[in-house]
Amino acid sequence: QVQLVESGGGLVQAGGSLRLSCAASGSFFSIDAMAWYRQAPGKQRELVATITNGDRTNYADSVKGRFTISRDNAKNTVYLQMNSLNSEDTAVYYCNAKRVRTYALVYVDYWGQGTQVTVSS
Repeated sequence: QVQLVESGGGLVQAGGSLRLSCAASGSFFSIDAMAWYRQAPGKQRELVATITNGDRTNYADSVKGRFTISRDNAKNTVYLQMNSLNSEDTAVYYCNAKRVRTYALVYVDYWGQGTQVTVSS
């Protein structure tokens, strides 16, 4: 079993910054990639950013230049630094671990429980 625990969400004023963290723990050998998704009220969940275990990154157009995803492989932790936040960034942010190679030698995706980010204007 693999657990993803997110932290760092909260309330921030427009123009401010937040840093999200997601730590993976449990019985696994490796994680191919980690990502952050978000879901605003009444909207579908959308991909925000992805980082591979080779540190290749990809961002949604709406966050390019404002958000930075990074990863500490030794700690199995992924971060999302969010700057210049605006009201459209308000959502529940979910951590996703892609292609986790478990001790059962199968590849599985896992999700965190989500953390609320609210940007006030």
